[in-house]
Amino acid sequence: MFEWVANPEAWIALVTLAALEIVLGIDNIIFISILVGRLPEKQREPARYIGLTLAMVTRLLLLFSIVWVMGLVEPWFTVLGQEISGRDLILIGGGLFLLAKATHEIHNSLEGVDGGGGEVATAGFGMVLVQIAILDIVFSLDSVITAVGLVDEISIMAVAIVLAVIVMLVAAKSIGDFVDRHPTVKMLALSFLIMVGLTLIVEGFDVHVPKGYIYFAMAFSVAVEMLNLRLRKRQQARPVALHSPYREESAKIAEGNSD
Repeated sequence: MFEWVANPEAWIALVTLAALEIVLGIDNIIFISILVGRLPEKQREPARYIGLTLAMVTRLLLLFSIVWVMGLVEPWFTVLGQEISGRDLILIGGGLFLLAKATHEIHNSLEGVDGGGGEVATAGFGMVLVQIAILDIVFSLDSVITAVGLVDEISIMAVAIVLAVIVMLVAAKSIGDFVDRHPTVKMLALSFLIMVGLTLIVEGFDVHVPKGYIYFAMAFSVAVEMLNLRLRKRQQARPVALHSPYREESAKIAEGNSD
């Protein structure tokens, strides 16, 4: 299961996937902070840790279930001469989901309206955890499908998910602040989702895309973005402020708690 440890390309895949999982998990962290912010002070930290642990467990369960379905390689039906199996359905459906999810997020971030998140009602510690568990399923789909699209080894996917959650536990605020200061990082991650989604769709139709091409495109894009960030820092250019109803709601709760 861990034969990939001696493979440098596998380590590149692990680092790439873990970094992408962290960036994609920012909104999940913010929403958890909104929910736990409505609890009494002494219950917030336990709820936050339990919530992120639930996020990790949810991702792993979804990952194993999706990988199991992908093992169903026997044809289920035929469309225009193309045999479609359970694996193909997961790849095509997951690819379409990522395309729709990324496009929707880009639109909301650039042209959406702040404050659209509405009020999030809670009813005590237990109800908060139930809401977190349900929301984690929604937030987990894109990260799990991205893992399936980027990596072939399930153990690499699982390790990347665990690492991402650990990093989010330790450095959630600093990561969130970095993405706030550099919104193009989030746009780049969403662009990666579009690329991974397209890759999943074509692989669902039995057109194999070598993962090395995807890693190279991502690495090149990140390198260019790092140069852009350094240039903007020297010029002291002000970044574009992305719309985010979750962040506005979180700020309102923090302001209310400080009063």
